[in-house]
Order: sequence, then C-alpha cells, then structure tokens
Amino acid sequence: MRLIPASAFQIQPWKNGGGLTREIARDDRDGRLLWRLSIAEVASDGPFSAFPGLARILTVIEGAGLRLGTPDGCIDALPFAPVAFSGDLPVTGRRIGGPVRDLNVIHDPERIAASVRILGAGTRLDCPPGPGRAYAILAPGTGTRLDGTAIPSGAAGFFRQGTAETSAHSRAILVLFEQVPT
Repeated sequence: MRLIPASAFQIQPWKNGGGLTREIARDDRDGRLLWRLSIAEVASDGPFSAFPGLARILTVIEGAGLRLGTPDGCIDALPFAPVAFSGDLPVTGRRIGGPVRDLNVIHDPERIAASVRILGAGTRLDCPPGPGRAYAILAPGTGTRLDGTAIPSGAAGFFRQGTAETSAHSRAILVLFEQVPT
C-alpha cells in the first residue's frame, strides 16, 4: 500500500479559479489525464470547472451537501452518496446549509472505468486483484484499516489488492479504477 497523508495533498486553485482543491494523486499518460483524485473545498455557490472529455464522480464528505444545477436538471449531492456526471456538463453548485468538502474522482472514461463505494460502519470488504485494476481508500475519520494497517484520519491509501475494514463507528470511501479493454 502507498499511503498519502492529508498533509501531503497538493493545494491548487480550481481550474476555473473559483476555489481550492487538494489533489491527492493523479495519473497522466501520453500527455493526457487518466485519472485524478482530489478534495474540493466549496465555500461559496458558483460554477464548477469543466473537464471536457472526462467523467466525474463527486462525493460530499463534509457539510450538508450541494444542489447541482445542470441543463439536464438538478442533481442533489448529499453526504456520502456518490453522484456521477460528465465533465462536459455545465454545472452550477449551490451549497445546502454552508461550506462543503467533496471528494472528486475525475477520469478518462475511454481508458479508465472508475466507481466509488461507501464502506459503512463495521464493514469488511475483500478487494481482489485484477489486470489493470487499482484501488484507493480514503479515511474521513479514524477506524479504517487495510489488511490490518490503520489508515490515519484524512489520509488516502492506494493498493492493488487487500481487505478494507471499518470499525463500528467509522466509514470510508473506496475508489476502484479499472483499465478499459482496448
């Protein structure tokens, strides 16, 4: 497992300049983004950055949530309920009850299939290996373990296989990246 503590996340302005994000990790290949994992701090309402040709999975990890206005209608992004949408989609976010922090998985859907799963309290999940498969686990609080090793609060762990566990009073976010067959 490769462990990245929250203190090592790279602070960057949003692509549109409207806020800050903490980039956890990314993978670029052939000069193009394959995937990126980051935590955005949403302190005000406004437009989201566009990511043409990419897909996005957003999971609120702190705060009451976001109402996302799109040309296709509203999407409610509520705590620990991942929502997926195209990076091409024009989105305006409105906070529900104050500041929000959200985990963003941005990926190239032609090369990577990504999914997000919430591990509730007292969960044990085997994450099997596979060709072109990798996992990331984010521990929003204490009580998350991978193969018996504690993941510090706020940290992210990257791995190819293992058993993820949450204590009776914790939860975690598991991200699966799988290479799309060519």
